[in-house]
Amino acid sequence: MSSPFSVCVYCGSRSGQRPEYLGLARDLGAAIGRRGWRLVYGGGRAGLMGAVADAALAHGAPVVGVIPESLMRLEVGHSGLTELHVVDTMHQRKQQMAECADAFIAMPGGIGTFEELFEVWTWRHLGYHDRPIGLLDTAGYWQPLLEFLGRSCAEGFMDAKQMAMLHTSDNVESLLDLMAETTTSGRPVDFGQI
Repeated sequence: MSSPFSVCVYCGSRSGQRPEYLGLARDLGAAIGRRGWRLVYGGGRAGLMGAVADAALAHGAPVVGVIPESLMRLEVGHSGLTELHVVDTMHQRKQQMAECADAFIAMPGGIGTFEELFEVWTWRHLGYHDRPIGLLDTAGYWQPLLEFLGRSCAEGFMDAKQMAMLHTSDNVESLLDLMAETTTSGRPVDFGQI
């Protein structure tokens, strides 16, 4: 039996200042569950991470968390998941999350979310995978970053082909539809080669 379509979600271990962020996390988790998909994420119980996981679980989705031992207490590892993998390093965390995913979505978050997004985007650019990458926007959260990336293109450091690898939407269902339509389901990929 094949595994369900798996979406790796990157998001904050904090909830942010706007209630829309928490609502977005719950909507995304619920939509993943309703579709019969699997959530893969960083394994935390706090902030947007915990909200997306709880909503996915409540709607019947299997949820796989991956968290380094050093962050188990800091991010309060979620004990109610379908699977919780405790690893040694951040690199192992990101590698295992990526290997389990058919698509990637970044929600609002901080430097950890940015780093995960840019790394998986770089891996796509370099040809290590061809899975879709989405930005789930709300309250214009990602707009300043997208403007800066446009500036990078204008200055000749990036190009339209790289920008086209990012799909942005403020609508959960539309973005999930796009992830399903554009995936090649290239699993397995050995991200250990990176």
